Amino acid sequence: MAQKRDYYDVLGVSRSASDDEIKKAYRKLAKKYHPDINKADDAEQKFKEVQEAYDVLKDKQTRATYDQFGHAAFDSPGGQQGGFGGFSGFQDVDLGDIFGSFFGGGRSSRQPSGPIRGQNSLSRVKISFMDAVNGRDIELNITYDERCSNCKGSGANTAADIVTCSTCGGSGTVISQQQTLFGTMQSQSTCRDCQGSGKQIKEKCHTCSGEGYNRTKTNLTVKIPAGINQGQRIRIAGKGQRGYNGGENGDLFIEIHIDPHEFFRRENDNIYLTIPLDFVDAALGSEIEIPTVYDTVKMKVPAGTQPGTTLRLKGKGIKGMKSGKAGDQFVKIEVETPTSLNRKEKAALEQFKKTSKKTSAYDKFKRRFKK
Repeated sequence: MAQKRDYYDVLGVSRSASDDEIKKAYRKLAKKYHPDINKADDAEQKFKEVQEAYDVLKDKQTRATYDQFGHAAFDSPGGQQGGFGGFSGFQDVDLGDIFGSFFGGGRSSRQPSGPIRGQNSLSRVKISFMDAVNGRDIELNITYDERCSNCKGSGANTAADIVTCSTCGGSGTVISQQQTLFGTMQSQSTCRDCQGSGKQIKEKCHTCSGEGYNRTKTNLTVKIPAGINQGQRIRIAGKGQRGYNGGENGDLFIEIHIDPHEFFRRENDNIYLTIPLDFVDAALGSEIEIPTVYDTVKMKVPAGTQPGTTLRLKGKGIKGMKSGKAGDQFVKIEVETPTSLNRKEKAALEQFKKTSKKTSAYDKFKRRFKK
């Protein structure tokens, strides 16, 4: 038999590596070589090697023993080598533990024989600013695992074809023992024959070939509600990832991303708009038409409006998705000064300057500055 590799080399860490570094290295390699993900011929063997190394190094006591005695501390008396405590098999690893789960979904190793709901899925959709304001229907093409209508996800042709696993007696787990220098080590692992379900199938479902699910492609019409905001999600029940042991599918969440508008800016249900205004209209006051997200309204600009003044149009913001109550629209005034004047315009302004009895803003500034 080939000589075993050093466990630290297997995980690619140094002998002084922390527990956290060992755990991170294990998760990375377990994800890389797990046979459900990696279909290479040597993937399963590499995965077992990684699992075996981690089972020893993750525990302070067994790690200290390995550091002192090496592989010899975990070899059986007959010289056959094996993973510590019998954990050297890919069936012992829950993919949910490696990859994590979305919204708390995923598989549970505590009740392997019961139906387990599938993980939720997330899809991101980009829509225009005005589609978010007014709402619209969008079409999505999705592929998901639909629970088999014939076997209801059990994978068996009939209910009578589901029997208790003869290997584990229906518990979904098996107990293994191994002799070490320190005595008999006992461990519990997932049953290989039933994959932890506690059940075996005599005859597979003819519709889904025993999978319990059928790969399905479908077109979904998703209704985007009016007033939806950036990052909000729409839930589509049962279109997420497949369940286990006949469990229901998770849900599909559609996350909305909204393109910015050229002129409007949104904060919650309020709308902000900046408009240019001629300096004469700002000085004399005027009534102008203002676009809103729903229509066009008239707004009075008071005489003497200064640059940067913000006026409010009450109730002209976006209608709340749940409340139906509209926010406000805030209009910021940018006063524009003409860059070129004809002779008549210059003369009129000169006359205005002569007849104006008010002290200019600049003269006021100079007086204050001198103080």
